[in-house]
Amino acid sequence: MNARIKRVLVLIVGWGFILLGIVGLFLPILQGVLFLLMGLIILSSEYVWAHHLLAKLRQHFPKISGTAEEATARAGRWLRHLSRQRERD
Repeated sequence: MNARIKRVLVLIVGWGFILLGIVGLFLPILQGVLFLLMGLIILSSEYVWAHHLLAKLRQHFPKISGTAEEATARAGRWLRHLSRQRERD
């Protein structure tokens, strides 16, 4: 997959999760914090500020750190899977 397309896709998905998280903070049917964390995890591969914010959150909330590590691994697998599908097309 072209690196530029991959970067744009990561940014769109990451910011999409951030927006869903913000909406989810006000709507009871969405898990706002979960979507915010997922967005931060995805954006942390592209933005230093997201990486630092995620590190601070892991330091302040150690119980969530394990969940964040698992989500990071899932996001990485999802991105690798997506890039392999794009290469086949």
